[in-house]
Amino acid sequence: MEYILLIYNSEAEAQKMRPAQGQEMFQGYMKFTQELQASGKNKGGNPLERTSSATTVRVRNGKTVVTDGPFAETKEQLGGYYLVEAKDLDDAIAIAAKIPGALTGSIEVRPIMKMNM
Repeated sequence: MEYILLIYNSEAEAQKMRPAQGQEMFQGYMKFTQELQASGKNKGGNPLERTSSATTVRVRNGKTVVTDGPFAETKEQLGGYYLVEAKDLDDAIAIAAKIPGALTGSIEVRPIMKMNM
């Protein structure tokens, strides 16, 4: 079954990181990604640009309304994701717990809905 692992962290806290801490986090992500790749469970993933580059789109009464920024104000922002193949939720949680961002933020685990289109 496919799961998406949504990585949430505080952009404000990330900016306070010393360069050595940032490099350590980056190396942690490189190692995690390589291990995930080697396990055959990696189906994709990407980091996201900062929320200041986000655009939110809503359609109300037939009109498209576009606003700058993310949908909601939160302490943590969506910073990236992995799409993984896991045998069940426990397996997906075990993978999520290894993501370096879990040490400072949170990882939301969601199954991917299968649709016949």
